Amino acid sequence: YAARGMGETETLRNRPVPECLTEREWQILCLIAEGLSNKQIAEDLYIAVGTVKGHVNHLLGKLSAQNRTEAVALARAQGLLAP
Repeated sequence: YAARGMGETETLRNRPVPECLTEREWQILCLIAEGLSNKQIAEDLYIAVGTVKGHVNHLLGKLSAQNRTEAVALARAQGLLAP
């Protein structure tokens, strides 16, 4: 997490990555939970927006979520993210 080091992401950084997600997918899910757009995530992680979209699609599939909001809700329900 480059530019944004405070808040929930800072706390989650120290938690183990859930087995179902890659480290990068976990980083992106945490940033989605903070309300960042794909563009903002790309800027923070120094990757292309298209790469972010690919990771988002993979994590949506792994969490069986239809969209970003549902992914965060499911992760919170499973105890992966703070409520």
